This record gives sequence, C-alpha cells and structure tokens, in this order.
Amino acid sequence: MGRAYQNRKESMAKTADAKTKLYSKYAREIYVSAKSGGVDPTGNLTLRGLIERAKKDQVPAHVIDKAIDKAKGGGGEDFALARYEGFGPGNCMVIVDCLTDNPNRTIADVRHCFTKTKCKLGVAGSVSHMFDHCAILAFTGDDEEAVLEALMMADVDVTDIENENGTITVFTPHTEYAKAKQALTDTFGDVDFAVDEVQFLPQTMTAISGEDVDMLDKLLDMLNDVDDVQNVYHNAEV
Repeated sequence: MGRAYQNRKESMAKTADAKTKLYSKYAREIYVSAKSGGVDPTGNLTLRGLIERAKKDQVPAHVIDKAIDKAKGGGGEDFALARYEGFGPGNCMVIVDCLTDNPNRTIADVRHCFTKTKCKLGVAGSVSHMFDHCAILAFTGDDEEAVLEALMMADVDVTDIENENGTITVFTPHTEYAKAKQALTDTFGDVDFAVDEVQFLPQTMTAISGEDVDMLDKLLDMLNDVDDVQNVYHNAEV
C-alpha cells in the first residue's frame, strides 16, 4: 500500500478541501445576497442565480438552506465587498474579489499572496479599467433575433450576443443582470442557463511564458486558499 495509499490519501484531502472552500464560497455569497436583496428567490434574481449555480456545482441543500436561514435572522456577520487590483507575473493584470467582515485582515492576506509571488498590488482602478464588468447568460437556443428582440423590448442594454453550436450567449453590463435575466425568463419560460454569472472580462490579453506561468499558478493557488477570496480574474494568456 505505502506510497500509493499516501498519494490517494492526499488526493482525497485536497478534494475535501476544495469542496469545503466551494461550499463556504457559495454560502457566503448566498447569505449576502439574501440579506441585501431578500430571501425569496422569486423576487431576488441574483439569489436565484446563485442557488441554481450552487446546485449545479453539487453544493448540498443544507448548506444553501442554512445560509438563507441565517439571512432571515437578520443578525450574523456583516460582510462587505472588497476588491483588490494588481499586477501579476509577466505584468499581467489581476482582480481579486472578496467578501469580508474584516478588511484589514483580508488585504493583509491578499498582499501576502502577491508579495510571496513577486507580484504587486495596485490602487483601486489601476487595472479594472482594462476589464469589462459583464453579466453573462448562456443557454440552449438558435433564434438569436428572438432573444435580441426580447431584450430590446425590456430596454436591456445588450453588449453582445453570440450564437454558436446551438448555444446563445448574451453579454450585458453587470448592472443589467437582473433585468436581462427577467426578460429572458418572461419570454422563453424556465430557461436552463448553462452560464449565469457576472464576471470581469479582459479587453486585452498579456502573453506569459516560462517561470511566469508557474508563478501565476502559485499566486492563484495562494489566493484560492484565502477564505475571504471569492473570485480571481486575470488577463494572462499562456
């Protein structure tokens, strides 16, 4: 058994750690969304989207229910969004989104990740202006014109629509997320969204190679281990 068992044991531990991190991430986002926008997913489309994504990622129902019940109570932690921007290996651009109840702790943890990988944190706005903050909704379909018409009728500001291999992908400014999703569900019924997210999409890519690739992997791994980190975006292209 020996080494093979040890490798398997370590692999199982990493999988368990990854699941714990995933569950924690969703629980925190669901709690914040329910507390700020209401605990009813019918009226809170952001919450509904989070719950749907959590289920697709196999987050247990009790984790979701506990987060919503916690928000119903009105007490608990007071989490706030913290966004950090900086420059990664090869001068690529990095955005780190966090939900934190202790900004001093969080920025110290994030700065440590950057420092240990020879990267540099910047000031607010130093790189985000080179990203588009987009809502992305993708679902099965082929009638691009009908989708565009539904969105235009609802006065949704559409950035772009792609129709590829039987999948329609809608891009809108992040502020239009709820309105766009509501327009699509009102027109086409219970849409099964393959992608239902708000992301930062880079306007340009930065090519990296050699040691910079390894250092970027290390930076992303370290940031992923920080409890307060929810999402990391970058424009590195290997």
